[in-house]
Amino acid sequence: MGIPSEMRDVWLQRRIDSFLIPSPAEDEKKLRAARFSQEGVRSSHKAAAIVAVVSTVPTLIAVYKIPWAKANLNHTALALIISGASIAAYFVTVDKTVLC
Repeated sequence: MGIPSEMRDVWLQRRIDSFLIPSPAEDEKKLRAARFSQEGVRSSHKAAAIVAVVSTVPTLIAVYKIPWAKANLNHTALALIISGASIAAYFVTVDKTVLC
């Protein structure tokens, strides 16, 4: 989905040739949005890495110590538990960083 490239090019060309002059506030908004999005991605990568390490240890200990977990959780289940926690941390951090 999205705008086809030909339509996008025509729209951008029409926008560039416009007689309207953008205000300095628009440039500030673009720069601020870029800075916040980069900051959000950076901090969310850190959070996801920390959560991956922190959630790996108790998950592996549980699999080796709890009989039910040892019998019912295979390697795929362990990977899903760890990656699910990491993904959740990533999106929560991005949401809090960008929207605040």
